[in-house]
Amino acid sequence: MLRCYSQTDENEEIYEKVKLHRVKRSGIKHRALLELAVFVAILCTLVVSLTVDKVNKHLIWGLEVWKWCVFVMVTLSGMFMTNWFMHLAVFIIERNYLLRKKVLYFVHGLKKNVQVFIWFSLVLVAWIFLFEEDNKHSRKTKKFLDLITWTIVSLLVGSILFLMKTFALKVLASKFNVRNFFERIQVSVFHQYVLQTLSGPPHVEEAERVGCKPKRGHLSFMSTEDGSVKGKKVLDMGKVHKMKQEKVSALAMRVLIEAVRASGLSTISSTLDECINRRGKHDKEITNEMEAVAAAYDIFNNVAQPNRNYINEDDLLRFMIKEEVDLVLPLIEGTETGKITRKAFIEWVIKVYTSRKALGHSLDDTKTAVKQVDKLIAGVLTIITFIIWLILLDIASTKFLLVFSSQFVGLAFMIGSTCKNIFESFVFVMHPYDVGDRCVVDGVMKSRHGRFYRTLSIAFSTPAAKIATFKKRIGDVYWRNPHHWYPEPMLMVKAIENVNKLKMNLLVQHTINFQNFGEKNLRRTELFIAIKRVLEELEIDYTLLPQDVHLTSHK
Repeated sequence: MLRCYSQTDENEEIYEKVKLHRVKRSGIKHRALLELAVFVAILCTLVVSLTVDKVNKHLIWGLEVWKWCVFVMVTLSGMFMTNWFMHLAVFIIERNYLLRKKVLYFVHGLKKNVQVFIWFSLVLVAWIFLFEEDNKHSRKTKKFLDLITWTIVSLLVGSILFLMKTFALKVLASKFNVRNFFERIQVSVFHQYVLQTLSGPPHVEEAERVGCKPKRGHLSFMSTEDGSVKGKKVLDMGKVHKMKQEKVSALAMRVLIEAVRASGLSTISSTLDECINRRGKHDKEITNEMEAVAAAYDIFNNVAQPNRNYINEDDLLRFMIKEEVDLVLPLIEGTETGKITRKAFIEWVIKVYTSRKALGHSLDDTKTAVKQVDKLIAGVLTIITFIIWLILLDIASTKFLLVFSSQFVGLAFMIGSTCKNIFESFVFVMHPYDVGDRCVVDGVMKSRHGRFYRTLSIAFSTPAAKIATFKKRIGDVYWRNPHHWYPEPMLMVKAIENVNKLKMNLLVQHTINFQNFGEKNLRRTELFIAIKRVLEELEIDYTLLPQDVHLTSHK
């Protein structure tokens, strides 16, 4: 029996959380078992060294056995103990900052670095209190202990530097993804939701049949990492539509990117087979245009009424609410007549597949570039940590530091050039060949979506009110076609010629990549016809200046 969405959403979310917790709790890794065994063994040895007099009086290199047990426990099992501490700290932060997603994003991103910092801090504290407090050491032993102490201090400083590095990269990557990919990801996620919804049964129709009020649906996808499935995640499409680029949180952006790049559904989800065959086949992965055509054909048959070769608004309302249908209809060609043909629907699915593929490649290339820069910065920080270690041990003299700093300046320029080359190799070489985009190097930056310039001339005597009306009417053309053009075109006066002509520039921006040349020509033709129609309706024209005509008679 079908239940109301409003009654099941909260219960389903609780069920998924409990189920995921059970899986995590039951699937204890071998490494965790080994760390637990080592911790228990050292703990038992510590207890024996404190309770048995013979063991308690035994010395190893002048130190009691229990001191060695404590130090070895902190060193070998420090990460094991701090791991439980970090889980508790993250749990407390999540309970208190559940609605502050930016805080949660950085908490999870910096958890490992903070754990390493706490571990080195514990090792340093244990070493100082257990070994450095005894002043009876020989000069040679004292020198060796100082070497270990300053080495641990250097590692602690290095962990702080790596913590700052991770934080900076998290901030930069989040801002870069929001600025460059938010709109495309938002549209792509909605396209995936539409295909997933139309592939399944008509939930809205069934909800209305049992007297439940339908609401916005959810997009489910399988989260993967390094090729292995982590679990199932759900996106509330109502919240996705309300997101604004200026206010989107880093954690929300991370989930949206994961839905596009790391989703187990991969390119496009097809749940139709799963509805027909309940035995549990996995979602399909569309890898080429032929499979996209086949998926579109199946979805069309699932939505359209029997013996009908088109889809109308009433058919879509069986699967989605009115607000979502109003967003879907402008995306598909031919909806002006109120009927979506099979050909138009298949072409739209192919466009969704190609745009999703391009977006996935862009995100992968960006992630790879960030990883390369992260490795490069990690190498630099390792060198800096090594220099700090030399300074603390008085190995590096002032002369050595001057020579090294002069070399390091040249190295810094080389590293900067390497970073530039890494980004260019991914953005200007790999990315265009992956997605078929336009690429112009050597001083000219690549543009994701092409711009369109057009010059037109009107009579100088045209009233300013008509020009304002013309600009408004042209803007309406773009607002009616948001899937073809970006809104707010620019209309600028370039020059006044011969005191009888206004020369104007119209600047607009496509929503498709440069390689879709045929589609761009069709859209440009439609734009020309629309501009001509507006000029004729407003009676805006251009006349030449009076010309001298010389008539000569011929016999």
